[in-house]
Amino acid sequence: MAKKTTVYDIAKELNITVSTVSRALNNISTISEATRKAVLETAVRLNYRPNKIASSLTSGKTYTIGVLIPSAQIQFFASVIHALETSLKSFGYSILLYQTNESLSSEKKGITTLLEAQVDGIVASMSLETKDPTHFEKVKEEGKPLIIFDRTHDDLQCPMVKIDDLHAGYIATKHLLDEGYRKIAYITTKHKIKIFKERYEGYLLALQEAKLTANPGYSIFGELNVEGGYAGTHELLKLRERPDAIIGGDDYVALGIIKALHDKKITPPEIGVIGFANQNFSEHIIPSLSTIDQQALKIGKECAKMFLKVIEQPLATRADQKPVVIEPLLLARESTKRRNK
Repeated sequence: MAKKTTVYDIAKELNITVSTVSRALNNISTISEATRKAVLETAVRLNYRPNKIASSLTSGKTYTIGVLIPSAQIQFFASVIHALETSLKSFGYSILLYQTNESLSSEKKGITTLLEAQVDGIVASMSLETKDPTHFEKVKEEGKPLIIFDRTHDDLQCPMVKIDDLHAGYIATKHLLDEGYRKIAYITTKHKIKIFKERYEGYLLALQEAKLTANPGYSIFGELNVEGGYAGTHELLKLRERPDAIIGGDDYVALGIIKALHDKKITPPEIGVIGFANQNFSEHIIPSLSTIDQQALKIGKECAKMFLKVIEQPLATRADQKPVVIEPLLLARESTKRRNK
């Protein structure tokens, strides 16, 4: 194995002190431009790579941010990460990613793993299994910034970035009502996660404003995936009075809804279908899926902005940051557009 180049090798090569090399590599103003240039050119020629761990012992920073998400396979989270990483890269930060796969035990392990990696802070979205978020307090106890996005929790006092989920549920339902649907069902997760509860409350609010009584049989609480949407739809189609529209807790649930409708030779918008998140496939399936865009890129940028702000603040004032709440966007497509209203 080839020997790794160190600052000592650069110093020996140029016949200067190690401290001079270190100051040149860190762009300290007391070093002349000629010396700095010589050090950088020699570092490139000798294939020098800085030791981030050693640097962190001096600066107190690793310039690495831990990101904890339910799944990178979900396009929403992948887009948030992309925007977060792009925004922070120019400030010298890199990302260390941990997926919980919607598991509480994995989430707890992820926090420990990221803290052991000496990240400068953690940006996280909670798993579906998380009811009690006290394990996140470990991050704050170590004096590191904690920012929660999308799936937030009232019991956790820290900076948060999310969409207005109550309004998201409201505008999804209002869109269906405006298209002439009146018997609107809702399939969502059985887990008591705040954002999904708020979307459901928005659904009930829109029905109430339209002076419609919510049918208890139209609410299905199951799994937040294609299978959950598929099973829930077959349950709804067994009712004596079928719904004329179905809201999916996310786009994967909505995809399962469309799949189940196709089994019964029903093509939306005969029964309207709308989801949440604007996944990549939503626009390209037939019929194209109406959905609520959660503004993932904007959420990622806001998380980066929030991190850069709070990392410079005293620990005691970080929880005082007001939550950043972003407005959701309705994307009306073929699955809800009635031709004869």
